[in-house]
Amino acid sequence: MSALSALPFLKPVHLRSPRSSPGGQRRHTLPASEFRCLSPEDAVSVFEIEREAFISVSGDCPLHLDEIRHFLNLCPELSLGWFEEGRLVAFIIGSLWDQERLSQAALTLHKPQGSAVHIHVLAVHRTVRQQGKGSILMWRYLQYLRCLPFARRALLMCEDFLVPFYQKCGFEALGPCQVTVGDLNFVEMQHPVRGHAFMRRNSGC
Repeated sequence: MSALSALPFLKPVHLRSPRSSPGGQRRHTLPASEFRCLSPEDAVSVFEIEREAFISVSGDCPLHLDEIRHFLNLCPELSLGWFEEGRLVAFIIGSLWDQERLSQAALTLHKPQGSAVHIHVLAVHRTVRQQGKGSILMWRYLQYLRCLPFARRALLMCEDFLVPFYQKCGFEALGPCQVTVGDLNFVEMQHPVRGHAFMRRNSGC
């Protein structure tokens, strides 16, 4: 059985819209809200959201389209998308890393033997921002990681102004990140992730 099939919080109750046909019978609609891992087929939708979210702020994207496809092919189980009525509204993409701190190579590599999940990007569609979706998605993602037997901690790098957001999500700052992108400097942050054995004993994963 795959790790994904054992995770109930990635299979929420699919609330359906109570729309009815002219004859009074309820017609089939897409789930109102759904969380699932992303696939390479989602790459274009992911990139459109990311490009709009980051280009206006930093002038570049954490991941370009070919890099999104790269990670969604290598490690789709480390991604999570939030879909509303079939449309992607927010997402996280991660990969595995095998060193204590992030380095420049972490931007493009997936280390299958690693125990640190490098969160490359979290982005929310512009039409649903300021609704707390980023915090909710991160909470669900961290819950998901706690059910993966190989995950021990989550790492990310962010600009100074995002540090308070990630601190509210439970991350702690490790100090300046070794990674630079152009003129941008980052703070590296970490969140401990308890392993599969702990979750089996305490939350029924």
